[in-house]
Amino acid sequence: MRINFKQQELIESFVGALKEKFPEVRFKEVTESPEDPNDLWVNVTRPADDDRMIELLEFSGEKTTDILMDYGYHISVMPTGR
Repeated sequence: MRINFKQQELIESFVGALKEKFPEVRFKEVTESPEDPNDLWVNVTRPADDDRMIELLEFSGEKTTDILMDYGYHISVMPTGR
């Protein structure tokens, strides 16, 4: 998997924003999407509370849409396990 400098910068900023808003969520790793190796998945732990999970998905959806519109990189958050 190849991540360029700009993608790395965007991922670090995105993960920082996630940690600030959702301190209970932990970053796990970045992987490429099995559907398209140009798309990146930011794997994080899943919040224990369903309401927090919804908030996480809404927050990350807005952030990743901004990244896609502003920079053309498709990045998704993938909450998994704990």
